[in-house]
Formats: sequence, C-alpha cells, structure tokens
Amino acid sequence: MKRESIIEILLCTVSLFSLVSLMGIVLSIFGEAIPFFREVPFLDFITGKRWYPTSEPPCFGLLPLLAGSIVVTIGAMLVSLPIGLGTALYLSEFAKPGVREILKPFVELLAGIPSVIYGFFGMVILAPLVQKIFRVPVGLNAFTASLLLGVMTLPTIASIAEDALNSVPVTLREASLALGATKWETATRIVLPAAKSGILTSIVLGAGRAAGETMTVLMVAGGAAVIPRSIFQPVRPITATIAAEMGEVAMGSVHYHALFALAAVLFLSTLCFNILAERIKGREG
Repeated sequence: MKRESIIEILLCTVSLFSLVSLMGIVLSIFGEAIPFFREVPFLDFITGKRWYPTSEPPCFGLLPLLAGSIVVTIGAMLVSLPIGLGTALYLSEFAKPGVREILKPFVELLAGIPSVIYGFFGMVILAPLVQKIFRVPVGLNAFTASLLLGVMTLPTIASIAEDALNSVPVTLREASLALGATKWETATRIVLPAAKSGILTSIVLGAGRAAGETMTVLMVAGGAAVIPRSIFQPVRPITATIAAEMGEVAMGSVHYHALFALAAVLFLSTLCFNILAERIKGREG
C-alpha cells in the first residue's frame, strides 16, 4: 500500500510538472509580448501589410507572415493528406503482413529525419528542379516549402490514421463483406467513416507539425515577408521570422517584443485549431 502511494505521488508530480512547464511557457511568451502593444497599436499589428522592423519608422505588420504560414500549411496538407490517408488505408486493409512489415518502418523513418536534412535537400536538389520545371525566377518559394512539409507530415498522418483504422471492430468488416460488399467498398464506406475521429486527429497533428516547422521553411521558403499572390512566390512564415531575427535583435527593444507577439499569435492559432478539432470530434462521437 505504501508503494502504491509513492507511485501515485510520483505520477501526480510528473503531471503537475507538465502543467507548470506549460504555464511557464505561456507566461513567458505573453509577458514579453505585452510591452510590444504599448508601442504599436493592436489593430496596426494584425492588419499591417509590411514587416520591416529595421526601417525608419519600423513596420510590424502581421499579415504577410501569417499569409506565408497559411499558404505553406495548406500546401503541405494538400500533399500529405491524400498520400498519408491512402498509405494508412493500404497498410490497414489491403497490404499483406509481409509487405506491411517492410513498408511501415520506411514510412515511420521519414519522421526521424532531421528537418535540416529536408531543408538541405530542398535547397540543393528540389529548388533548382522546381525552378527548371515550372520556369519560375527562383526555386525557393512556397511551393517548394509545401512539398517538403508535406513529406515531413506524411508519417504523422499515416501512422495515426492507420491506428484509427485498425481500431475499427472486425465485426463491422465481416458484416459488410457478408452482405456482399467488396473489400474496397467495405474499406471506403464502412471502415473510413467509423474511424473519422482518429483520422481527424491525424489531420490536426499533421497540420500542427506543418504550421510549427521552422528550419525547413527557413531554408527553402525564400524569406520574403510579402503577401504571396502565387504559390511560386517566396514567403516568410511566422516560425521562420522568429528563428531568423531572434538571434540578431537587441533584448528589450520593440523588435524583440514584436517577435514574442508573433509567438503569441502562433500559440493562439494552434490552440484555437485544436479546440475546434476537439469539438468536431466530440460532436461526431
């Protein structure tokens, strides 16, 4: 009994440590972001179309950075979602055990490759290829970043979606096949709808991975803080801006607090997105 009490206290301590860590991160981000809004009006920040913190006077407009993040995230999901769900469906419903044992580790291996390797591959090989094929002025753009982020998020979507498909009771499959449905009809009309909640979770986590990725977009997105009018135009997402400028900014300056304001926007966006996904999942359940 004493041992169980000790284990319970340890588990409670670990849980509280996670909560305290999260609260510390939130307080540090918003604590450093608040002084920025004493210098720059909130509406000017969220509606500004220019991000030139070193100009005179400096411009701290969120829109070009937010637009860059949205473009590369949507582009990444357009790449990874059909491939990831298709891979999960094949591994769960159609692949033979031997093929599954070979293919699944290769898919999961993509998640273990450092993001800087993806970025280096994009700069050296993919960007010149995109520039040549589509005849664009520069290969470092939103399209290249979307392709790489799509590959990076693919194992997240495929693994979680496959687990969701495998959790569907076998009796549903057997009943569908007994009624004369083909294996394809059973997979697409019975298994997929039954696993909607898990698939939605995979999409949320995949989108979060794409939106929060830093090094790859810093290396291949082009670094132009402008509102993109084409997917082949260079962009600068919020994460890349924070990573590129935080090391050179003077601590305590307006620019310094502006980067924390960007971090606060990124945090709130991710939080709202996850809350919305949880509500949808709960409604479907």
